[in-house]
Amino acid sequence: MSSDLEREHRLDRLAEQLGFAPALTPDIIFNVISDVCTRLPALKKAGKAAGIDRLIEAGAWSDVALAMIELELPAWKLRRLIHEDGVWCCSLSKQPNLPIELDDTANATHEVLPLAILSALVEARRRISLTREIRSPTVPPIRSTSIYAICCDNFS
Repeated sequence: MSSDLEREHRLDRLAEQLGFAPALTPDIIFNVISDVCTRLPALKKAGKAAGIDRLIEAGAWSDVALAMIELELPAWKLRRLIHEDGVWCCSLSKQPNLPIELDDTANATHEVLPLAILSALVEARRRISLTREIRSPTVPPIRSTSIYAICCDNFS
């Protein structure tokens, strides 16, 4: 439980760092990788994420952010990326085919495009952590011992 609280605290600090950053730097990228990315180190060892290092070296920050989402959260897709009044709004979704009103998106805004994308990645990771916390069972599941189902509802 303390590791969940610690992880939540790290995500909060990282979201704050991203929100106040005037530009994306390699240090911020490495902070995101260390605090958010659980799959990326294993994918790098397997040679499936070698492109991330090349993108970081090239300073292709938007491409780095989008690649991190694709590798780290494959179930999440970029739903919306708009620029309005000098601010980028990024929305990630697990159900991009739903109408936007019904979708539960991870949203973030920032004046700098890659920082908006990375902030949405942090928000999606936070939602995943909260979902796991909510879904953790408090009562262990009990399997039926009989092959017959009996309805005990009173329909009168």
